[in-house]
Amino acid sequence: MAPDFLCIGHRGARGHEPENTVRSVRRALELGAHGIEVDVYFVDGELIVIHDDTLERTTNGRGPVAGKSFAFLRSLDAGHGEKIPTLREIFDAVDRRAFINIELKGPGTAAPVQSIIEEYIRAGWSCEDFLVSSFDHGELARIAHPKIRLGLLFPRAPLRFVRLAQKLRAYSIHTAARSTRRPFVARAHRHGLKVFVYTANSPRSIKRLHAIGVDGVFTDYPERVVPSVSF
Repeated sequence: MAPDFLCIGHRGARGHEPENTVRSVRRALELGAHGIEVDVYFVDGELIVIHDDTLERTTNGRGPVAGKSFAFLRSLDAGHGEKIPTLREIFDAVDRRAFINIELKGPGTAAPVQSIIEEYIRAGWSCEDFLVSSFDHGELARIAHPKIRLGLLFPRAPLRFVRLAQKLRAYSIHTAARSTRRPFVARAHRHGLKVFVYTANSPRSIKRLHAIGVDGVFTDYPERVVPSVSF
């Protein structure tokens, strides 16, 4: 595998461990992921790592994430006895062994995410240790630090993206595997943008995406992207 084809663990190693948990992140690192993707909401003054805006699918709780106390959220089981982690706990678990893709899920996430990234940069981390992404491009635009890398998420490969990418000084475009084709990747590259594709789990899909020149994939199974044998 070429070193410029990045393996990004989707919610850690979601195919093996409870998603968006410290356990899942550690498993992805063990499996050789170059990057770790997690989802964040800002609730009760804390950045918590969870994908859904409700609790039922990934925890033993019920109801919306919003409006819950941090103490209540931390009391829940997110799988195999894992707690819903804070973003700080994810940063500390990764400890610069991979870059961290933080997907902004809820409103009001941009400012606290920028703040914690700046804190870690002051402590010796690099801007290259982070990538902030979102489908909510308005929220993403609120990241004001000029060197924090931004990724524009789209539900499919968009026809028009260049002007928005330039306006937001985006580093990358993140698109669905099923809609990503070679001409789109080539166009993004001509405009200096990386292309990261979600969610590639089958060897056939991973091989196709590598062949058309994408820069990396989000996967639930990192070991399928970084095997011991090359394509």
